[in-house]
Amino acid sequence: MAQGTERATVYVRGDVQGVGFRFWARAQARGLGLVGHAKNLPDGRVEVVVQGDGGAVDRLIALLQEDPTTAGRPGIVLGVVTQWGRALPGVTSFDAR
Repeated sequence: MAQGTERATVYVRGDVQGVGFRFWARAQARGLGLVGHAKNLPDGRVEVVVQGDGGAVDRLIALLQEDPTTAGRPGIVLGVVTQWGRALPGVTSFDAR
């Protein structure tokens, strides 16, 4: 999905809570000019909702799942599931919740 404005919800499974993963994801997303949020889920996963240029969204997803990490990603990622959707208006920043 590398054309136009895209929105993806990415569920990251592994040792990704309490290790700075959400703040790392925020820094990567902001560096790519993306908006959205990263938050811990009760089941131990991190949800990353991201939207912006399709190529930048693809790059962030690649960084979230690459093994070994080339970008200093904290934690251990065991799996990533991505759901694509329509970009929403009014999202203006990327936050770690």
